[in-house]
Amino acid sequence: MYHTFFGLAEPAFSIAVNPRYLYMSQQHKEALAHLLYGVAGGGFVMLTGEVGTGKTTIIRCLLEQMPEHTDIALVMNPMSNVTELLTTICEELGASYVNDEPTVKDLTDALHRFLLRNHTNGRNTILLIDEAQLLSAQTLEQVRLLTNLETTTQKLLHIILVGQPELKTLLAKPELRQLAQRITARFHLTPLTLSETQAYIRHRLKVAGLPEGRSPFSYAIIKRIHAFTGGIPRLINVICERCLIGAYGSNQQRIDNAIFNAARKEVIGGLEQTQEAKRKLYGKILLGLVLLGLIATAFYITHNSNQREAEKIAAQQHSSASISTAVSSSSSSAPSSEIRNYHAAEDTLFSYLNIP
Repeated sequence: MYHTFFGLAEPAFSIAVNPRYLYMSQQHKEALAHLLYGVAGGGFVMLTGEVGTGKTTIIRCLLEQMPEHTDIALVMNPMSNVTELLTTICEELGASYVNDEPTVKDLTDALHRFLLRNHTNGRNTILLIDEAQLLSAQTLEQVRLLTNLETTTQKLLHIILVGQPELKTLLAKPELRQLAQRITARFHLTPLTLSETQAYIRHRLKVAGLPEGRSPFSYAIIKRIHAFTGGIPRLINVICERCLIGAYGSNQQRIDNAIFNAARKEVIGGLEQTQEAKRKLYGKILLGLVLLGLIATAFYITHNSNQREAEKIAAQQHSSASISTAVSSSSSSAPSSEIRNYHAAEDTLFSYLNIP
């Protein structure tokens, strides 16, 4: 494999979630601290961030730090109705229910019995829902009701909601204000800065076993990586992986601009060509609209001018029948001329836009 070419013990930029590679920037430390605090305090904890910012990695790191006397229900696919969600939670926790086709009440009662038994045995229970922005408002309200299961001193169930920024928009709805008020800790992950991107790349290379004094990525290349990825860790992994493979294929220890450009093209595929085609199409449409506007303006001016001229002639020579007939003929021929001119301009426009 290519990683041995750079002295690495394993691939440094795999997109597989591995807490060992978690780069703890200042905001990641704060996110983990918020989650730990929220889990200890009870109620809801919310972690949001754009796709690829490291939410799942932080959650895995959090789960590794949970005490042994903790039972965790992981819901990774929340695109389900209330009954299916409650059934999944019961199955994750091992909470038994009697009916083969249980109702919401059957499942809630089963969870209540399990939580009380767990509390009596000195165990904590955590429900973690990933991709929570996919939940419906009705399902989220049912999740809120689960937090009503409590003793006189503490909540029996701790809930962690993880999702994309749309989750914040969802919880801002008036019908979910009770749930939003119960969130005791929340954190939003943002993309990495340039300095954090540099530290992130170095961190992953070091964890993968890069020998001291070696660095395949110069600062200039790291700047281009950051500009291309926008600081999204998952995209950084993808482009760095392609750069290393390209350098290995070229038998080079350092990434240069040519290798980066090739890797960049591989990552984005035909995106650039598609965007260029879209830009040309939009430019063509815009020019066509401008031309159409000019034609409409010219038609309006010509029409008004001819109408005023016709009215002037009619007012001056109203007493003469023969002249009135001539004026009428002139008035009828003017619009015909206008219409012919308009259709000619329309044919020119459609021909330019390649419209049959």
